[in-house]
Amino acid sequence: MSTTTTPTPPTSTPAPDEGFRFRDISKMMGGGQSTLRQFGILGSLVVIILIFQFWTGGLTLSPGNLINVVNQYSYILILAIGMVMVIIMGHIDLSVGSVAAFVGIVVAKSMADWHFPWWGAILLGLALGVLVGAWQGFWVAFVGVPAFIVTLAGMLLFRGLNQFVGKSLTVPVPDEFRVMGSGFLPEIGDFARYNWPTVILGVLLVLGLVYLEFRKRRLEAKTGSSPDPLWVPIVRLGLLAAAIIYVTWLFSTGRYGTSFPVSGLILVGLVALYAFVTTKTVIGRHVYAVGGNRHAAELSGVRSKRVNFLVMLNMSVMASLAGMMFVARSTSSGPADGVGWELDAIAAVFIGGAAVSGGVGTVIGSIVGGLVMAVLNNGLQLLSVGADMQSIIKGLVLLIAVAIDVYNKSQGRRSIIGMLMNGLKSNQPPTTADETTRTSDIIAAPEPAEPAK
Repeated sequence: MSTTTTPTPPTSTPAPDEGFRFRDISKMMGGGQSTLRQFGILGSLVVIILIFQFWTGGLTLSPGNLINVVNQYSYILILAIGMVMVIIMGHIDLSVGSVAAFVGIVVAKSMADWHFPWWGAILLGLALGVLVGAWQGFWVAFVGVPAFIVTLAGMLLFRGLNQFVGKSLTVPVPDEFRVMGSGFLPEIGDFARYNWPTVILGVLLVLGLVYLEFRKRRLEAKTGSSPDPLWVPIVRLGLLAAAIIYVTWLFSTGRYGTSFPVSGLILVGLVALYAFVTTKTVIGRHVYAVGGNRHAAELSGVRSKRVNFLVMLNMSVMASLAGMMFVARSTSSGPADGVGWELDAIAAVFIGGAAVSGGVGTVIGSIVGGLVMAVLNNGLQLLSVGADMQSIIKGLVLLIAVAIDVYNKSQGRRSIIGMLMNGLKSNQPPTTADETTRTSDIIAAPEPAEPAK
């Protein structure tokens, strides 16, 4: 009796590179997470820089001005890192400026009147940020008071505490403390007139990006998934490396004694840390899950109250750090510190692609949005534009950035902000279900146990 054998289907292998495809351009900024909105924000930043570079006669990209921009706006960008997580959760924090001012005056008085060492004052400021965040997080997460109300009360409360503790006076800080806000990487020799620590930092950053890219491709090959065409990472790395090398050259060739600021170093470290936390950790996935659909997240086992508490606590810690950096840069703490900071941080997050309804936003996008506002402010100041026109222009930029996304939704088109997280998956118009955050895609599924040997 003859038997028939069923042929075994061939195993699937990753598809080879197919050359240039126009849709692969959307992968230039990271594959599925890339969208036209990211290109639009980044493109807007480049265009604004080039316009002001021309109008100011080359002052915008001069080493001295670039150093000033980092020192002047690093604390706002740090606030934006914390604020993007708050907005992803569907909240707004209006108290960050007052919290920063309150922590700043306490830290300044701890060194001036209570004889704390500079490092002890920094630890005191961070601990105070934890206490303030726990206070506000308790009301939001466990009592259920809307964050808008809690932080509005906090804005009044901590502004009053700033004036009560400081007696509405200016309190100076010592030179050792000022390094975190106005210090620079040290000079090592005078070879070829470059600041070598800055050069080394730039080279390490480029090498790190190359390593991460090829590590990603190796992991994709091991798992059997199809990697991007080879030209995509090559072009992406080439553009990023060229930009990093150029910026490194600018920072390393400034006036002797100036280089990449310490405040910028702190900012870069926080961006790397929080980009990892929000994209690669369980708590980061839970933030997106609760912000997108709290009830669905709770049904999936997410403890939404704890997530809300941690996000509000983290925001106050970031505000305390920003406040200390501002005091260090301005050499003293005063009653007017922190006024309007919350508005700048919120504007940076929304321009960077966050959604008003929550569930959408990225740390990198918020930094780019903050840089758009920083370069815009700096360029207008270089052109001697009045403060009234600066406020008008910034308000219009924020309004237009959000209105474009709202208009696309009202016309039944893909939400540009929504695509920031979901990617360009199809050419079909979205349905209601498509726009709903899929908690199962956000919350990491448990890894299967290895079979017993």
